[in-house]
Amino acid sequence: MNLNATLVAQLVVFFILAWFTMKFVWPPIVKALDERALKIADGLAAADKAKADLSLAEKKVVEELRKARESAGDVRVSAEKQAAALIDEARAEAARIVTQAREAAEAEAGVAAQRAKEALRDQVAQLAVAGAEKILRKEINAQAHADLLANLKQELQ
Repeated sequence: MNLNATLVAQLVVFFILAWFTMKFVWPPIVKALDERALKIADGLAAADKAKADLSLAEKKVVEELRKARESAGDVRVSAEKQAAALIDEARAEAARIVTQAREAAEAEAGVAAQRAKEALRDQVAQLAVAGAEKILRKEINAQAHADLLANLKQELQ
């Protein structure tokens, strides 16, 4: 065999094999590698986006917690003010009720004193009438009149 013919035959077979590989084998492999690279790139982009979203969500959570704390503080302050106002109203109402009760008691005492005075006047008038009646029933005698007035005076005391 001739070395040149073998070399040429091997060269022809090599080029046919190279052409066949480049035409039919290589494109599916390149396509699969490109798809795999695209999937990896998409995965990395999604991971980066997820990290960014996580960071944003953490910032939002911190902000919401801050707002919630402020809101809770405002609610607490408002509740304390409301409680103080209610306590003040209750104290004012209690003072008003006590004042009304005192005024009513004083008025009642005044009415009772007035009634007692009127009752005393009625009794004095009755006693005076009774004394005058006794004086008029007895004969007109200075000593008898003096005795009756002394008795009347003792009754009044």
